[in-house]
This record gives sequence, structure tokens and C-alpha cells, in this order.
Amino acid sequence: MLVFWEQRLAFLATPKTGSTAIAAALESLAAVSIQRPPLLKHTTVHRYRRFIGPFLEAASKDEFTLVALMREPKDWLGSWYRFRQREETEAGNSTKGMSFDAFVQAWCQDPRPAFADVGSQGRFLRPRQGVGVDRLFRYEEIDTFVHFLEDRLNCEIILPRLNVSPPGEIALSSETETLLRETAAEDYALYNTLRP
Repeated sequence: MLVFWEQRLAFLATPKTGSTAIAAALESLAAVSIQRPPLLKHTTVHRYRRFIGPFLEAASKDEFTLVALMREPKDWLGSWYRFRQREETEAGNSTKGMSFDAFVQAWCQDPRPAFADVGSQGRFLRPRQGVGVDRLFRYEEIDTFVHFLEDRLNCEIILPRLNVSPPGEIALSSETETLLRETAAEDYALYNTLRP
């Protein structure tokens, strides 16, 4: 999470949407940068609106614009699947030797097994009450987000490639694709509201 005090701007780090690269490029410009532990780096909309946002607004006597990125849900899960294929992934969380289809089927279970327990973007970005994110951008159109930041921060931004998941096949059977769309209905509904 990054907070830009003078610009009254806060960026939430939705997991698997380039937040590590964004932090690397912009951390020196931020008044507040929380990169560790992951629970704080990836502060949800609910936690921001309940705890951090009210503190910032009380201290500044002004409103902050809250921004975040969202990735197409299947692609987002594909990034998690490929990320957990890495050699250094703990045994219980590894997807090594598993198909993406099997990973998505496991993600659709309740409860989810540890290797597929990666949460959901809908849940991360959903407020329990009140206002959510002020500006939500599609990860697939990150250039639009970068232009927005350049305007707000009044500087040129070049994002490095960091924390990139290894390449891998993310094909799904039609049955699993249907199951995913049902299970991730909230994610797809939110993603479809974003301007392409």
C-alpha cells in the first residue's frame, strides 16, 4: 500500500496485479509505503475504509482518492497458479505437477485446500458497508493507470518487471470454466463494470 500525502491519493495493492513493480517505481515518492508483512501490504478496501482512511482524513482534514487494480478473474487465478509452481513454494502451497484445471476446481471448493486458498479480488475490493474504491483500473490496461498516476503525481513513471509469475498453460475445460464463472460471479460482475 502506498499513500501520497500531498496528492491525497492512496493505492491499495491488490495481490497479483503488479503491486510490487508499482511500489518499486513509486515508493520514493510516497509519504507512506507498507511493503511487509503481506497482510499489511495487501490491505483490503474494508480495512482501509475502517482504519487507515479515517485516520488519514482526520489528520489531513481532507479526502483521499483510493485507487486499485483488478485483473481478469481467470487470468488472476492463472497468475497464482503459475506463481505457486516455483521451486521455493512450500510443499502444501505448491501447484507443481498439477493442471490449471485442477487448481481452479480446488479454488471453487468450500473450504479451499491450502494450495488454492488465495482469496478473491471481489472480496479484497468489496467494502462491507459504505464506499469502495474510488477509481478501479483493469490490470490488462495498466497504461491507463500509469497515465492517471503520472497526472496525479506530476512525473513520468516507468514500471520495472518484478515478481512476475513463470510462464505456464492456463487452459480450462468448458465445465471448469462454467464452474469458475459461477463461483467467481462477484469478481466477474465487478470486473465487467470497468471500462475497457
